[in-house]
Amino acid sequence: MKYTFVALGDIVTDAFIKLKDGVHIENEPTGKELCINFGDKLEYEDVTIVPAVGNAPNAGVSAHRLGLSTALVTDIGDDDFGNKKLEALRAEGIATDFVDVHAGMQSNYHYVLRFGPERTILIKHHPYPYAVPVFDEAPEWIYFSSVGEHGLPYHHEIATYCKENGVKLAFQPGSFQISLGAEELKDVYAVAEIFFCNKEEAQRILNSHESDMKVLLDGVRALGPNTTVITDGPAGAFASDGTGYWSMPMYPDPAPPVDRTGAGDAFASTVTAMLAEGLSLPEALRRGPINSMSVVQHIGAQKGLLTRTQLEEYLIAAPTNYRLLEL
Repeated sequence: MKYTFVALGDIVTDAFIKLKDGVHIENEPTGKELCINFGDKLEYEDVTIVPAVGNAPNAGVSAHRLGLSTALVTDIGDDDFGNKKLEALRAEGIATDFVDVHAGMQSNYHYVLRFGPERTILIKHHPYPYAVPVFDEAPEWIYFSSVGEHGLPYHHEIATYCKENGVKLAFQPGSFQISLGAEELKDVYAVAEIFFCNKEEAQRILNSHESDMKVLLDGVRALGPNTTVITDGPAGAFASDGTGYWSMPMYPDPAPPVDRTGAGDAFASTVTAMLAEGLSLPEALRRGPINSMSVVQHIGAQKGLLTRTQLEEYLIAAPTNYRLLEL
């Protein structure tokens, strides 16, 4: 089978722990800090377990709900957590032919500390032996995101595969991939059809304090991607493909956000899926924030992901100030 959309990256189980009394936020010069007195025993409010999430699985579920034939390339251990991940993926209709189960290894499990709509995540990526699988036919798109710190050679393998097989690569780097620097991953940047990051990540990638979005877009595009999309929180998203610059605001929240986990994945995967469906970049950008809006109304990164019909209904009902602007 030839898949339109293959998501590639680590899969995890998220345990969402809702914190309550005894926790506070401090505003420091370097950013906000979640503060807990050392040695305290703190009662939490509740915990919600969500299997089969992570940047790539979230993107795969998003693309599949939007109507694309989708598979996931990832790794799990031969434990109960791994089995539950497989069950969840199959329930979503995601092809699991390329999920490698590793005997004697544990599956990734993260703890998400929720305080209001924000969260801090305790992560652990087990050192799986990553490898690009053998596809019967090369997919149209590979969506590549977060993997463990031991996975540097994997990046070069993916870049070579995409280049040699004419596969369009969407690259949404995780923290480790950004920390490596653009020079270390220059072959990945060079083969990327579209690249996603936020403003602060773009500044780190470019080693710059620049705040002008056109300059940041041009700087990242100069590293190789055909199209670059940079998000800036409440200011919305900005994009360039070399023919123009666009900005797209956030879609208005129907209610205060419950949990912001997965909002970026929803946006980036929706834009990529719409490009895979043949839409232009401006039209894809109009749809991306809608899925982000829906996701943050729920706990976890996947519950709020929309179908294509639902997405278009929200677009039709959008307020007049929700519109694409040329910069």
